[in-house]
Amino acid sequence: MSDAPEHLVKSYDQELKRLGNMITEMGGIVESQVALAAEAMMERDSDIAMRVVETDPKVDAIEREVAEFVIRLLALRQPMAGDLRNIVAALKITTDLERIGDYAANVAKRSVVLSHFQLPISLSGLGHMAQLVQANLKQIIDAVSEKDADKAIQVWRSDQVIDDLYNTVFRELITYMMEDPRNITPCTHLLFIAKNLERIGDHATNIAEILHYAVTGESLTEARPKGDTSSYAVVQPRD
Repeated sequence: MSDAPEHLVKSYDQELKRLGNMITEMGGIVESQVALAAEAMMERDSDIAMRVVETDPKVDAIEREVAEFVIRLLALRQPMAGDLRNIVAALKITTDLERIGDYAANVAKRSVVLSHFQLPISLSGLGHMAQLVQANLKQIIDAVSEKDADKAIQVWRSDQVIDDLYNTVFRELITYMMEDPRNITPCTHLLFIAKNLERIGDHATNIAEILHYAVTGESLTEARPKGDTSSYAVVQPRD
């Protein structure tokens, strides 16, 4: 748009800034959702859990607003090169953020159910997993705001640690379920929580890949780092 009148260029820049602000706002809300969901899980606090669930419609509304705004930008501004990559990336990133919000709400809902059970195990493993997920999520949201491809790569590479911890939690929970049928119901809910946390980590990694391409114009060509597949293995009861 270098040949466009100055007022049109300024207007376009304001629209791009507004799009960035919407992504930042959505990221902040989702980050808060995940933090509250983790707190609800660890404290077994139903009130905190319900705050997460009640916030979800706001995240959905921002996703719809971004989609409508992006369509308008594409139709009226016909962006090219870096602008086009950033605008399309914004649309994709909001989809991942919306899914993260859904998974946080799922963790919160499971926490409400778990508050009625005597848990057979410590939640330290899940708590550690939640901390790692929150750290990755915060870093990628900051990276999106700063358009920092290096931070995106750091998040992309650190997802394997979350996967490995998920597999450890998975095996532990399966073992408790095999030892005592009374553990099956609470451990099943904990398994779903662990999987939801792992999926939040995956979506943070998705955002990292999208951001890297938007900033550099190059896709990450390496295979995505993943943990082992031991969660699919048969678990033997403990002696």
